[in-house]
Amino acid sequence: MKIKTITCHEVYNHGASLQEYALLKYLQELGHDVETISYKPDYLGGHFDFLKVSNDKYAKNILLKIAYLAVKFPTRLKNLKRKRSFDAFSMKYIKSTEKTYYSNQELLNDVPVADTYICGSDQIWNSFFQNGKDPAFYLDFVPDSKRKISYAASFAIEKLAPELTDFVKEKVSRLDSISVRESSGVDILKSLGFHDVTQVLDPVFLLDKNVWNDLMETPENKRSYVFIYDFDSNPLIKDMAFNLKDKFGYDIITVNENITYADKNYFLDGPSKFLTLVKNAEFVISNSFHAVAFSILFEKKFVVFNRMYKINTRMRDLLKSIDLPELLIESEEQMKKFDNSLVDYTKSKVKLNGLIEKSKHFLTHALADKN
Repeated sequence: MKIKTITCHEVYNHGASLQEYALLKYLQELGHDVETISYKPDYLGGHFDFLKVSNDKYAKNILLKIAYLAVKFPTRLKNLKRKRSFDAFSMKYIKSTEKTYYSNQELLNDVPVADTYICGSDQIWNSFFQNGKDPAFYLDFVPDSKRKISYAASFAIEKLAPELTDFVKEKVSRLDSISVRESSGVDILKSLGFHDVTQVLDPVFLLDKNVWNDLMETPENKRSYVFIYDFDSNPLIKDMAFNLKDKFGYDIITVNENITYADKNYFLDGPSKFLTLVKNAEFVISNSFHAVAFSILFEKKFVVFNRMYKINTRMRDLLKSIDLPELLIESEEQMKKFDNSLVDYTKSKVKLNGLIEKSKHFLTHALADKN
C-alpha cells in the first residue's frame, strides 16, 4: 500500500525527527511503500534564516536592523552546523516527497498521491501553537474517497479554546480512524462527540530497541554524566543536576543551546547524538516528552519536570499509563525528597508492552482493506 504521512517535518528538534522516522520505519516493516509529505508552512520555518529579525523594535529601523543582523551573524553562521547535522539525518533516514508544500491550499491544488494518508504523531493538533489550527494537519487536503488516519496525534493541552471546537470537530469528522497520544486528547474528542477514539503510544515505542541502536554514534564521553534536556532553563533542573554532580561526580551534558552550565554541550549535533547521549547517561533530567520516551525505552534512571507552557499532559499521561507517575517532579519540595535510586521497570514493562501491542493493533486494523 502507498502511504503518505504528515507531521512537523524538518523543524530541527530531536523528538520531532525521531518520531517521524519511527512511524515511517514501522510502516515500512509492515511492508508498505511510505514517505512523509515535505510540508513546511512559514510558521514552522525560518530556523536558520540569516535575515530574520525577531524583535519588531529592530525590524522597523534600517540601521537598527543592520546592527541586529551583524550581532546575530556569528552565532547564526556557527549554528549552520546544527542544520547540516539534522539535514544529514533526514537525508539518510527520512524518506519524503520530492515536492515541498508550504500551505494547505498548495496541498489541495496538488494532492500527493497515496492510497492512505496518516497525520501524526507529535503535537500536530496543539492549538497553543499554529499547527493545531492548520487544516493540513487534519488531512483537510485529502479527498473523501481516500483513507485518512490519525496516529498518536497530540493536542498536548487539557482542553480546546471555545472558538476552536467547531473547527476541530469538522476536520476530525472526516477521518476514518482516530487515535491520539494522550488520555486528555481522548477526553477532548469525546467532548466533541467522538467516541471511537483510541489512545496509542508515540511511534518511537513501535520500534525494537535494536533499531534505535543502529542509529547511534560511538560514545565519546569517557566520564559518567547526567544528561539534561531542558527547553525552559528551569532552575530546579539546574539544582538537581548539580546535586547529582556533587554527590556522584557526574559531568553535566546537554544538547540545549540555552543551558550554559553544562560541562559539554552538543547543541550542534543531530538526532543520532541525542539517542547516544540518552542511552549512555547515568541519569536523565528533562522537561521533554521524547527524552522521557527514550529514557523509558532504554530503562534509564530519570525524572521529568513540567514545562513552562501548557503542554504537560504528554509527560504526565505517559508516566501514569505505565505506573511511574512519581517520576514527574512538580515542586522544589518533591525534588528534594526524590530518591534517585534505580527505577523499577518490572511492572511498567508489562504495562508498556501491552500498550505497544494495542498501538500496533490500531494501525493494523486502521490500514486493513475495507471490503
